[in-house]
Amino acid sequence: MNHAVPASNGVDMFLKNLTKKNPHETEFLQAAHDVADSIIPFMEAHPKYKKFKILERIAEPERVIMFQVPWLNDKGEIEINRGYRVQMSSAIGPYKGGLRFHSSVNLSILKFLAFEQVFKNSLTGLPMGAGKGGSDFDSKGKSDNEVMKFSQSFMNELYRHIGSNVDIPAGDIGVGGREIGYLFGQYKRITGRFTGMLTGKGSEFGGSLIRPEATGYGLVYFAEAMLKTRGQSIKGKTICISGSGNVSQYTIEKCLEIGAKVITLSDSEGFVYDPAGLDFEKLNFILELKNERRGRISDFARKFNLEFFEGERPWKIPCDIAFPNATQNELDGEDAKTLLKNGCICVAEGANMPSTSEAIHEFINARILYGPGKAANAGGVAVSGLEMSQNSQRLSWTREEVDNKLKQIMQQIHGKCVKYGTDGDGYINYEKGANIAGFVKVADAMIAQGVV
Repeated sequence: MNHAVPASNGVDMFLKNLTKKNPHETEFLQAAHDVADSIIPFMEAHPKYKKFKILERIAEPERVIMFQVPWLNDKGEIEINRGYRVQMSSAIGPYKGGLRFHSSVNLSILKFLAFEQVFKNSLTGLPMGAGKGGSDFDSKGKSDNEVMKFSQSFMNELYRHIGSNVDIPAGDIGVGGREIGYLFGQYKRITGRFTGMLTGKGSEFGGSLIRPEATGYGLVYFAEAMLKTRGQSIKGKTICISGSGNVSQYTIEKCLEIGAKVITLSDSEGFVYDPAGLDFEKLNFILELKNERRGRISDFARKFNLEFFEGERPWKIPCDIAFPNATQNELDGEDAKTLLKNGCICVAEGANMPSTSEAIHEFINARILYGPGKAANAGGVAVSGLEMSQNSQRLSWTREEVDNKLKQIMQQIHGKCVKYGTDGDGYINYEKGANIAGFVKVADAMIAQGVV
């Protein structure tokens, strides 16, 4: 007689125990809930994973490092921030995941990001464990000198815990090429070693070609693979994008190359609506505005005489495809209903957990194409993994070689999602597929390595 706990009870029990250990960590518990809904029914059908308590072990970081980051601002005053590194899982490789510098950073956000990274890195097929880190430092309004001083102080502690065979951080929100350069320089100065212990480096000192473009390009490749299952393409589609940083910039570029019409962009102040659609002239202005002048999207709206919606998100604008590329929980249940009502057929996440649980429920219930971030935005970490390979071999691949490898990886991830996520009626539940496919590889490695 089968006495297994029903899947829903198993989810409740897992979350109850996790909440008891991690009270008030809202984002982390949300991420764990979304994964548990897929994984626990799968574990009930495959009891070996339950016996070894794999999900409980994945949800517990192997190590959490928290430290003080003191630095001097341009006025000569002392400022103090808090630094973190969450080393989540090393089952299939050294810890790998970005650093985020933003005022919203706290332990809950970094644990959610590290937890998601376990599945994302597994899906790429590359030998990468998972970690995430960062600080509540915000570079907005800071001079280059202040960003350098902070980055150097941050690395003064972090260097003890990272290395090319231990933990390889990369960039994330607030950590771009400038910050990676300062962090790398300080690591080299402290250790006297030139190693591939960071990814997202400049091409002059070990970075990979198309690493800046990788998340945006990969997102479009994944969305194109999803659309292909329904005999459709991105070409000719109307697209709403949130965000205006690295991921959004190169999502736009790839969409324009394919022949789609991108009509929105946003930042923390609001969004801009361009009914005629962006073109390469406008994109070049955005690249210069955001990456060199560090300006606001409202400046772009003024330059091209476009409507700017202050304090709002772009999901009320009718579109065929939505790419939420900004930050976690930016698209809620009401936004999802609005998108669906206006005819949206595909949502693919360029950010990490940008859709709330309620929004995901709406998308899956409506049977539209929904690509979760752990699958759809894995192109960035995939090319980080390719950068690690190039660093290890002391060589550099061409742009075309890296882009082809990225495209292959995104297609392979799509295939894994289809394998594990296809329901009885033929609907592909990419959320379920990504969670189970990512889980299986890590779980099998953990069982093979014993209780360590």
